[in-house]
Amino acid sequence: MTTAQTQELDVQPTPLALLLLGREADPASERGVDCPGDLPSPSDPDLVARARAAKEKLGDKVFVLGHHYQRDEVIQFADVTGDSFKLARDAAARPEAEYIVFCGVHFMAESADILTSDDQKVVLPDLAAGCSMADMATAEQVAECWDVLTEAGIAEQVVPVSYMNSSADIKAFTGKHGGTICTSSNAKRALDWAFEQGEKVLFLPDQHLGRNTAVRDMGMSLEDCVVYNPHKPNGGLTAEELRGARMILWRGHCSVHGRFSLDSVNDVRARIPGVNVLVHPECKHEVVAAADYVGSTEYIIKALEAAPAGSKWAIGTELNLVRRLANRFAAEEKEIVFLDKTVCFCSTMNRIDLPHLVWALESLAEGTLVNRIEVDKETEAFAKLALERMLALP
Repeated sequence: MTTAQTQELDVQPTPLALLLLGREADPASERGVDCPGDLPSPSDPDLVARARAAKEKLGDKVFVLGHHYQRDEVIQFADVTGDSFKLARDAAARPEAEYIVFCGVHFMAESADILTSDDQKVVLPDLAAGCSMADMATAEQVAECWDVLTEAGIAEQVVPVSYMNSSADIKAFTGKHGGTICTSSNAKRALDWAFEQGEKVLFLPDQHLGRNTAVRDMGMSLEDCVVYNPHKPNGGLTAEELRGARMILWRGHCSVHGRFSLDSVNDVRARIPGVNVLVHPECKHEVVAAADYVGSTEYIIKALEAAPAGSKWAIGTELNLVRRLANRFAAEEKEIVFLDKTVCFCSTMNRIDLPHLVWALESLAEGTLVNRIEVDKETEAFAKLALERMLALP
């Protein structure tokens, strides 16, 4: 519906709609929306110079991490770029850096705090930069799920495997219950290991990565998988369904990757003859099944690096990265387009903008620690145990 049509119908946007559009804020429900002091305007021509000056003043005391899905205006100040786990490990490898400024989302900063030393302080420029997928599994919900599995008589057979895109609490639950963490690159290895430890897997919190790995990469059937819905009694499943399943998938998903559809794939093939469809395994199963190539963010980047000049690609992942790759390979005449016709940024990733980064860097340069992300010691210990199991995977 157009703006004109909306005006004709005298439809007024609700506060929630304005909030989702980024035109309003709700400080009562959003952490980190307001920064103490003056937050510079995004159009401030001095922002780049101010960021450079603050970073230069801090020198080796600061290490800036930039996730692939971040805005270009932020990425330009990153010392390293990558996916969440790579960045956390990069931070741990820089013990001389007192401040780790993580340009990503909350669970990523938690992972960096878990892996870095006690002397290092992890900063998230905007505390409202969360992850909708990670938020779909809370510690209380997962504990209740484990009670359901116990009542069904199968908890002892179940090994939890949690995606890196989960909170520290969920990583700690996984470590405490004998499970491991996985990334989109090593999910199959993690599941192979898990099935050597037990008969069933509880996969948290992304159902699509769990299903795609089990069915596409491990030869299971869709009938081997059930979806546990934390908002329904007993997860919406009977004890018999739980006992018959091999993969118990948590009902969670990525808001960006979940928007791609089979129609998106069919449409781009019709519009661009000879196009290669390359998608992230967080996409729905039917999208992954229809794609030519499937892989993690790092896989996507490497595939495009190796692609022949003049090739055509439709990419099913976050738009900031797709646009950056399209610009990077334009000189080689590689045609790279977003899989969906409707553009979609990761809204929470985009909360880390240049004004927030400048504010964080200038605050640190003035000796004021802001927006520190700190995981409590017990949670850290069990979460690290789960991460160490992942690092030990064959």
